[in-house]
Amino acid sequence: MSTEDIAEEAARYEAVVTVQEPRERALMFYASDLCRHCGLCVTAGVRGPLCPGKLSPSQVLPSVQGWGPARNIVAFTGGDVVCVPEFYAEAAEKVKEACRQVWVLIETNGFGLTQRNLEVLASGGVDAFWLDIKAYSPELYRKLCGADNSTVLKAPELIVDMGFQLEVLALYIPGWVEVEEIARIARLVADVDPNVPFTVLAFFPAYKLMESRPPTVLELARAVAAVKEAGLRRVKVGNVGVAAKTSRELELLITLVGEDAIG
Repeated sequence: MSTEDIAEEAARYEAVVTVQEPRERALMFYASDLCRHCGLCVTAGVRGPLCPGKLSPSQVLPSVQGWGPARNIVAFTGGDVVCVPEFYAEAAEKVKEACRQVWVLIETNGFGLTQRNLEVLASGGVDAFWLDIKAYSPELYRKLCGADNSTVLKAPELIVDMGFQLEVLALYIPGWVEVEEIARIARLVADVDPNVPFTVLAFFPAYKLMESRPPTVLELARAVAAVKEAGLRRVKVGNVGVAAKTSRELELLITLVGEDAIG
């Protein structure tokens, strides 16, 4: 798609937006504050057991990713080519021109977030980053990603200092990225700003890690506790269903981390 195509799609999307968020909430992290994405309020006329009760059914819409509110955020996710920032800067600029008030969020592994590239992205009007830090240890990061992580570990401070909104994600991969590694990432982020939203995401087997298992509920709970102990104040668990496969396991996870931490 060209940047013009993206801007046209953004304008069409803005026409169905049901929730206007301020720029400081232009992050994936806050979506579960509003909705648990079960769709029961629309399909069955009842609220789900974890529903925050903040939206009317008319604000909850179906999408290719499931049920939820249409927030005024356009997000680039999936394949990461932020090391070519001019495309995203141009796209963000055209989205802002085509829409009244839409924020632009980029999901990224952070490899391309040098100061120069961040300056280019800022010039186009990018608002926020969803930063996926795969590992703190350079050796472990190279084993997982085949690259150096020095730029990645510097990114949180640069992002915050330059006025972008930031959320950080760490993937719990048993045998690879476990509690201590996630705690090291959390300490790095807490040193920048203890209010940066942080998600511990449950891994599910895929591609070259098909032999690795998902984390358990207890492992996720220990990781959340370690992240909070590192000094971060806004912590959630993502991909909950990967670990909590039964209602009993979900109830245990809620007991251990709190309902507000269920993403």
